[in-house]
Amino acid sequence: MILSWRNRRAHNNKMKNNNRLCEDLDAEINVPTHFRCPISVDLMKDPNIERWIEAGNETCPFTKQVLETFDLIPNHILRRMIQDWCVQNRSLGVERIPTPRIPVSQCEVSEVCSRIVAATRRGDGKKCGELVRKIKNWGKESERNKRCIMENGTACILSASFESFARDSFEKHINLLVEILSVLSWMSPLGKEGRSKLGTESSLRCIIWLLRNGDLSGRQSAVLVLKEILHSDERRIITNTLRAIEGVVEALFFLIKEPISPTATKASLMAIYCMISSTTKNDMITSRFLEMGLVGVIVEAIVEADKSVCEKALSVLDEICNTEKGKEEACNNALIMAVLVRKVLRVSEWATELSVSILWKLCDEESVRIEAIQVGTFKKLLVILQVGCGESTKEKVKELLKLLNVYNNRVDCSVDSSMGFKYLKKPF
Repeated sequence: MILSWRNRRAHNNKMKNNNRLCEDLDAEINVPTHFRCPISVDLMKDPNIERWIEAGNETCPFTKQVLETFDLIPNHILRRMIQDWCVQNRSLGVERIPTPRIPVSQCEVSEVCSRIVAATRRGDGKKCGELVRKIKNWGKESERNKRCIMENGTACILSASFESFARDSFEKHINLLVEILSVLSWMSPLGKEGRSKLGTESSLRCIIWLLRNGDLSGRQSAVLVLKEILHSDERRIITNTLRAIEGVVEALFFLIKEPISPTATKASLMAIYCMISSTTKNDMITSRFLEMGLVGVIVEAIVEADKSVCEKALSVLDEICNTEKGKEEACNNALIMAVLVRKVLRVSEWATELSVSILWKLCDEESVRIEAIQVGTFKKLLVILQVGCGESTKEKVKELLKLLNVYNNRVDCSVDSSMGFKYLKKPF
């Protein structure tokens, strides 16, 4: 016990000495005011002003005056002064800030794009791969580079190259095709011509193959690009093309059942929504999703999902409930009523509207209405009317209240106490 106490006291003394040393060090380093970023108030290292403007700010963070232009000019003199100051204070633990790379120019992007077109025409996959990696590396350097790349029609050129090599033999050029998709995954929108090239049967077969057989990065890139292709006016045509490709339903389903990243999950949900919303009610694609158990997987995903995933999952579930088979599968799910009621007024206005829409579609059966009462739906609907909602949602809420009112006083309600009745403006 004595030894333990002594060790503890020695440790505490050591921590006090370290804290004192850190305080002394902070006191010794006096960063000049004009070296500090007015946004982060830290030593200027990277262009925070780019993120400031991208966030929608139109004023100077230092003077608060309205910016007359958003063209950014690097201050090389100030950067060198900061670097010199860092070198002078190296002994105090200050690291020299790196010299930023020169942003890529439109001419450089255009030249590389022209060489990609030429390499694609020759069928030179190796050269094309080198050029695509060059564009990929430019994009990694800064958001400014990404904007410059996208503004010069690169998406269309890469899409055409992808379609050409996929049509030739995608197994032979698989590494190149993966590289192209990884670049296209952060380009949005792809443009009508780009989507047209990626929406051909040869391109879609390659994308679906990567969804099923690629590594984690390849699968994520593939689903992001597929989502962009489907999220357009041509989605009905593209969905018809996907019908002939084996494994598309399974690939998207497993990205939700066994998620690899939130980004991939959201893209997969959006792709599924686009596919089932552009087909007829008894379409084979919707039926296949239901056979695989999509309703159950989505309900489980909603339970702990963040706002964005929850909204997209509810959108898919709402669309599924437009079909008789989908409604049947939803009514047979033991969790769905409790999950929907719990998400009302907890996630977002849009999630609340979707939850009400699904409840409205499911409450045809008496057994469903009784279950809805048991999980506290009636009181939650009253809260929605108090808080306020859109006209369409209000009509659905009123219809639901009429349907459920018959059972309200004769069904034992075990309401979750955390349902959030703080929204009530007056007692009923």
